[in-house]
Amino acid sequence: MHLVTTFFRRTIGQWAFIKQAIVLCAIVLLCSSCGGYLPSISGTPWQPVSVPTDANLLDLSFIDAQHGWLTGTSSTLLETTDGGKTWETRSLELDQAYRFNSVSFSGDEGWIAGQPSLLLHTTDGGKSWSRVPLSAKLPGSPNTVLALGPKSAEMTTDIGAIYRTADGGKNWKAMVEAAVGVIRNISRAPDGRYVAVSSRGNFYSIWEPGQTAWEPHNRNSSRRLQTMGFAPDGRLWMIARGGQIQFQVPNTPDEWENAVSPEFSTSWGLLDLAYRTPNEVWVSGGSGNLLRSLDGGETWEKDRSIENVPSNLYKILFLGSDRGFIIGQKGTLLRYSDAAA
Repeated sequence: MHLVTTFFRRTIGQWAFIKQAIVLCAIVLLCSSCGGYLPSISGTPWQPVSVPTDANLLDLSFIDAQHGWLTGTSSTLLETTDGGKTWETRSLELDQAYRFNSVSFSGDEGWIAGQPSLLLHTTDGGKSWSRVPLSAKLPGSPNTVLALGPKSAEMTTDIGAIYRTADGGKNWKAMVEAAVGVIRNISRAPDGRYVAVSSRGNFYSIWEPGQTAWEPHNRNSSRRLQTMGFAPDGRLWMIARGGQIQFQVPNTPDEWENAVSPEFSTSWGLLDLAYRTPNEVWVSGGSGNLLRSLDGGETWEKDRSIENVPSNLYKILFLGSDRGFIIGQKGTLLRYSDAAA
């Protein structure tokens, strides 16, 4: 009887060990399928650039290949004349500190949109700036601005109003009859479409030229939306909380591909996505998190050299396949260089 009991105890113990091993293997496979550990990029194409500020950087625009402007919090305004290798501070006489959200140039004519309610205009490449009067009835504060050509620009507010001017800002035409509500972020496609994410990430809205109102859409998962934008082929992409990325199905705007989590272990802080080429995608996030896909988002790798940058990387801006910048927290600026790759 004692031998039988011992045999059963050993057998039960062996099965318990096997079950634990199976569970551990399942966990490993699950983490692997979620992108737990990504391969490293060999030779980073991004180089840190020193800037004379510790303010949070928010936007960037170039007049030509060498001359550009960089904006940020605390009325931060920086200018470069060597393609972004070095930057110098430019001061404006303003009544208070402003958050310069957006800057855009078309030739020598440029605009800066800021908060509290502020819009600046230059016609001489930034040598001088003038303040554009804004109506007290403007719904919200200026959020983004896009230079469209001589005396023409398009401006959005932080509650999704869209306006356009054709006379240098003297008069503005409302493009939508009603604002969409407080928004987290807004992105514009080259064809004039906009996508806006609600402040809490509960839903998103789309506007197309000619429409009188925004078209709301529910998010397609339980995860709140972080940001959205447009791919080169016109499709939408979205980043949800928890580092989840999703792309629209080609030629089927009402359907979305399966969501992917490029890096399960640390991708909780993804903040922006940008295309360098139609197939090369970069994603940035918190704590120097920077990922790349060379096949349109199917597989991913990580730029581990940027992990040493102690900053949240807010925005990726490509000005062509060979020129790009990443801007972030506390004066963080990275410059793309093919030669470094």
